[in-house]
Amino acid sequence: MGNRVAPMRVLAAMSGGVDSAVAAARIAEAGHEVTGVHLALSANPQSYRTGARGCCTIEDSRDARRAADVIGIPFYIWDMAERFHRDVVEDFVSEYAAGRTPNPCLRCNEKIKFAAVLDRALALGFDAVATGHHARITDGVLYRSPDQGKDQSYVLGVLTREQLSHAIFPLGDSTKAEVRAEAARRGLTVADKPDSHDICFIADGDTRAFLADRLGGSEGPIVDALTGQVVGTHPGAYGYTIGQRKGLNLTRPASDGRPRYVLSIEPVSNTVTVGPRTSLQVTEITATRPIWNGPVAPPEASLTCEVQLRAHGEVYPCQARLAGPDLLIQLGAPAVGVAPGQAAVLYRDDMVIGSATIAAAR
Repeated sequence: MGNRVAPMRVLAAMSGGVDSAVAAARIAEAGHEVTGVHLALSANPQSYRTGARGCCTIEDSRDARRAADVIGIPFYIWDMAERFHRDVVEDFVSEYAAGRTPNPCLRCNEKIKFAAVLDRALALGFDAVATGHHARITDGVLYRSPDQGKDQSYVLGVLTREQLSHAIFPLGDSTKAEVRAEAARRGLTVADKPDSHDICFIADGDTRAFLADRLGGSEGPIVDALTGQVVGTHPGAYGYTIGQRKGLNLTRPASDGRPRYVLSIEPVSNTVTVGPRTSLQVTEITATRPIWNGPVAPPEASLTCEVQLRAHGEVYPCQARLAGPDLLIQLGAPAVGVAPGQAAVLYRDDMVIGSATIAAAR
């Protein structure tokens, strides 16, 4: 919890999972005045995931309420369905329609948990919002969790300094195993609840069908980048992502017999271009809307750091510099599967120094 010691009024966002329950319990035990809140994100909860694979379900709201009862804190449910649909679900669909690959969890953190919720919390007189994210904040700066497999600093890299100044991540120094053990000791029934997976607002996990239902079918060509030949057809370019290998249904095999990967998606011509894995390699990235949330000032010259290009993805050494409104990133080693729409989060060791949205790569 950084250097905060004075008692505060804290709003604990409780998803219904083990992490947010233990986070709320720790904040309350530390002597702060804690109120638990669960976010209702669907106007029709039955349309979202249910059971262990869920994230924002009816069962989750009940689990969150039970956890708040055990901890002994007030509990409320806030209806964020309209805002969530507009800022996360509609954004997700429009990004795919534009040939980009969004990260809805990142957008939810940015637009819902640390914009809509934090704004309301501050207006109601709370000092901070606490969540169960696996990341650390020290002196207002975001750092990775020691549990590298569960680290969520990447999806928090879009937060501003102001938002981070009102955020608390009580699990920052704990591993997932330690959190589960503590939940059991505290008598929280979610101690063994499985982690959520996939996208909470896609009920059956079929992203392509979800998009087709909203964007309609639009058959187009799959083109081989090396020969220019049409090697297959697709039902909609939005159903593909950069670096995808499986499910391409190519009608003509490559002349070298090797697998083909999605290299680019062109929504205007509705064309998916495929080619060899070597053609996926990129060393230069252009990213938009940079956010500087660490102690490093925006670079006037080139900045030496590391960059992560997808959640739980590899980290690359890089040089980053501003070019007008954009951020140019020169990788020290080639990356593959870099998809426009994803975040490029800059680090120095475990410290987040900034982020931007990938627009192009070559």
